[in-house]
Amino acid sequence: MRTTLDIEDALLRKLKEKAAREGETLQRVANDLLRQGLARTKPRGAYSLDLEGWEADQQPGVDILDRDKLWDLMG
Repeated sequence: MRTTLDIEDALLRKLKEKAAREGETLQRVANDLLRQGLARTKPRGAYSLDLEGWEADQQPGVDILDRDKLWDLMG
């Protein structure tokens, strides 16, 4: 299948050098490298988030449901 890609000049130069060094076509080298890159993609495993908390004691005169009062106390 044909497609058009814009490849950075430096990257294309390296691909051409690799193809010449290996005696292969640019197409074959590019396809092989793409295939290898896609094969290395690992599926994501389960993610675990461990949070550490702290103990908080209720303080007299502090209503944790009153954000304005909390802001005043923290400021």
